[in-house]
This record gives sequence, structure tokens and C-alpha cells, in this order.
Amino acid sequence: MKKIFILTGEPSGDKLASTVIHKLKKLNPNIEYLCVGGSHLNSLGINSIFKLKEITYMGFTSVLLNIFKIKNKINITVDEIIKFNPDILFSVDSPDFTLRVAERVKKIDKNIKTVHYVAPQVWIWREGRVKKFKNFLDHVLLLFNFEKKYFDKEGIPNTFVGHPLLEKNNKSKIDLSSLINDDKKIISIFAGSRNSEINVLLPILCDFIKMMNLKSDNYVFIFHATNSNKDLIINFIKKINLNNTQVISDENIKSKILSKSVFAVSKSGTVSLEICNAEVPSIIIYKINIINYFIMKLLVKVRFANVINIINDKEVLPELLQNECNAREIYNSVQYFLRNPESIKTQLDIVKKTLNNIRSETSSSEKSAIILSQYL
Repeated sequence: MKKIFILTGEPSGDKLASTVIHKLKKLNPNIEYLCVGGSHLNSLGINSIFKLKEITYMGFTSVLLNIFKIKNKINITVDEIIKFNPDILFSVDSPDFTLRVAERVKKIDKNIKTVHYVAPQVWIWREGRVKKFKNFLDHVLLLFNFEKKYFDKEGIPNTFVGHPLLEKNNKSKIDLSSLINDDKKIISIFAGSRNSEINVLLPILCDFIKMMNLKSDNYVFIFHATNSNKDLIINFIKKINLNNTQVISDENIKSKILSKSVFAVSKSGTVSLEICNAEVPSIIIYKINIINYFIMKLLVKVRFANVINIINDKEVLPELLQNECNAREIYNSVQYFLRNPESIKTQLDIVKKTLNNIRSETSSSEKSAIILSQYL
């Protein structure tokens, strides 16, 4: 029986990997799997060698403070992969973890094929990394077509597969009436997947919701959580006795809620594409410690944090970062959009045009699954 080891480093990668493996299981049901993954891969019956949260660290300082733990996890992961002896090592995103593991595995056993999904964002920073990838990656699956030139230049086999979060999904038939009062408008809140992110952003978001509640009782604020961070958010909300809020972790219900939302406030990251694809107007927020921020500013060569803004080279989705990431600024920005439907229409029109330009004509997960099967 053929074997695949799936290597992810955070919840968003776990989700992306699961979309591909779900398709691959249909193409070839006779494959044995093992992973470093979370709830999405676990739901497909794939065991993880340890919990994903054990390697999920945010920012340069957090990584440095936990460097020995991370090195230990890299060692354990490499050992487990070699022991499992897969035909393919399928790594997804989180390059500072997954590609370090892939490089070491390839040195030990050149027969293991290495396929990486979600190319490192060399168009944002550290472009010189690409030369090194040639030594240990057999194939790179690209989310965006404009990334192709960087890998073609170094002769690294690559395929533009598109972004799975931009695939047109079937409309869910879930009834939300038992969860949400029909006379309330939904504002979706995305506080992050890592506990370290949530601990920073949650108090700010809750202060924003308090301000909204004082202004109007017409809205319900739905936190989009994961199974692993749901309790953290619920406990905080209970502690401060915050009204008009709910916390949802079920994927199908979350998708339906997003599609019915009048607005979204989201931490910077992959999830913003999901919001854009659902045609929901939004703003982006993020805050990291000051040392991480200055290091990032020195290394990053683009003006914006969000990919829609980067592609358009202008702030289509407002970005409230660092000092601007506070309850008052979030409140003012959200109120501006809610009071100005034309601004919402302008944002959504630009977003739609941008997504049409970067969306693959075929299913990203299906195309990725086909490429993986070709290496078996």
C-alpha cells in the first residue's frame, strides 16, 4: 500500500491539506496516511504524531523563546517520517517548520518525493530562499499564478493550482433560525486560530462589540472559532458578560453564517480570502509585539498585509494594524461602511474583479490531488 505523510504547521494549513486529501481519498482509497495536523485531517481518520498547537508559535520573539522546543519537534517529526517511510511527504504552508523538516528528510532518503502546497511568499520577503528549495523539493503547488515566475527562474517543477478557499462552494441548506434571531444582522468576527493571537485581539474585539451594542441592538456578533480555541473565547465573553455574541466552531454552520453576514472583522491572514469569496465586506486587523513588528518591517518588501491590497497596490480592505488596531478605530471603520453602502459596493466590486483574475478555472484541491497521485 502506498503511503503519504502530511505535514502542516498551523490550523489554516490543516484545513487546506484536508481539502486535498479529501479529493485524493476519492481518487485512490488505498493509501495509508500519517500526519502532523489538526481537527480537519483528524476528521478524515488521519492520526497526528502530536497536537498541532505544540508547534504553533507566532512572531520572531515567540519562536526564539521556544527555539529548543521547536528543534525538538523537528527532530521528532523527521524521525517519525523516516520510520513511516512514505512515498510522498506532502508539506503544507508554514515553511519555517515544514520545509526545515522536508530538507532534512530529503537528505536522509532521496527516494521520498517532496511536494509542497502553498509556496512561501517570496514575493513579500526573502526571495533568495527559492534557490535553496531546488535541493529538496520535487514539486511546488502554487496558490497564485503570479508566483510562477519565481520558481520557473530556478527550474523548480511547479503548478498553479489556485486557492481552494476561492472555489465556488455549494450553498449550505442549514437553517440558522434556531441560532440567530431573524431581526438581527450578523457581523462575523475572526480573532485568529492561535491562542497567542486570540489573547491579543479578543479584548480589543470585545471592546469594539461593547461600543456597537451601545449604539444599536440590531446586530449579533458571531465569533468564528476552532474546536481547540472555542472554550477560550467563550470563557472570556462570559467573564465580561458581553451581550449579542455567539461562538461557533462547526465548519458548515460557520460557512452559512459568513454567507449571511452584513460585515466581517478579521485578523490578517488566509481567512480574509474566504470572506472575500463569500462577497462579504470586511476590514483587516492585526497586532503583534513591537519587536516582531520592527523586524517584520525591515524584512518585508510590500506596503500591505492583505493579498487583495498587495495585488491592487492600494488599501481596498482597510488595514488596522498595530496602534490602529484598537476598539475605537475598528468601530469607526465598521460604522463608516455600514452607513455608506456605496463604499461597500466599491470594495466588493474591486474584490470580485481581483478574485476572478487569480481564481483557477479548475478545482484547486482536485488538481493538487491529481498531481500527488502522479508521484505515487
